[in-house]
Amino acid sequence: MSILQAILLGIVQGIAEFLPVSSSGHLAIIQNIFHIETDGGLFFDIMLHLGTLVAVIVVYRKDILRMLVETIHMCGDLIYNLKSFIQNQRQYSALRYRRIIKNNYRKFVVLVLVSTIPTGIIGYIGKGLVEKANATLIVPGVCLLLTAVLLVVAELCEDGHKIPKDISYTNGFLIGAAQGCATLPGLSRSGTTIAACLMSGYDKRFAVRYSFIMSIPAILGAAVLEIKDIGSETISAGIVINGLIGAVVAGCVGYVCIKTMLKVVRRKKFRGFAIYCFIIGMIAIVANFFV
Repeated sequence: MSILQAILLGIVQGIAEFLPVSSSGHLAIIQNIFHIETDGGLFFDIMLHLGTLVAVIVVYRKDILRMLVETIHMCGDLIYNLKSFIQNQRQYSALRYRRIIKNNYRKFVVLVLVSTIPTGIIGYIGKGLVEKANATLIVPGVCLLLTAVLLVVAELCEDGHKIPKDISYTNGFLIGAAQGCATLPGLSRSGTTIAACLMSGYDKRFAVRYSFIMSIPAILGAAVLEIKDIGSETISAGIVINGLIGAVVAGCVGYVCIKTMLKVVRRKKFRGFAIYCFIIGMIAIVANFFV
């Protein structure tokens, strides 16, 4: 793989990861049509995702910092409640327990954790299926058509007003399941989760924030699971350089695209992306019979 190819794939990853057009689908299509061989492919794939992960962290750094602080405080409250429970049982005391979920940020933390559970389960079970799907054009094509349908439905949904305090854990679990299904190439992760949030009545700005922040544990978890397989690949200095270049490009492009997506969702203008996904999906399906 050349440096130009690494830059191209980094641009595609940065654009398609955050705009609702599926990064995995585009990468699979480009690699199949142009026969791009990513030596050390697993390492390169991890680097691209880490690049977009950094973009999410930079954009939402204030929210993430607040969530980390609240997580520490929740752990402290849990320890306090445990000690109070033990003391109440042993000494027949009547110490009052602290409320754990007492603000929107704490509820947000728990919702992200709940959403991560089905994402991890589906991602782990379906790993083999996803690898096979990436080797063909028919699956990305069909999934891009499905993404187009989801975007049209999302645009037609009435504006919601739900923020963390209004959202049930069951709904958070279902959003996580939607994210898990979006590991299929062509089924946009951002498009699927944002559409699911809007259909569930989420506030538009919170829908985007939820979609991108809950991708952090999913990306980190996938990277940890894949790192153990990197040992089977031969990692040369050239592969490392290509990976770093791809990550930097994906991160920079991703940062711009997150900002763009915030404006798109605020105005609920998904139709252009839906048309684009439909066209690319049809091209991929047709190309499957000629490549």
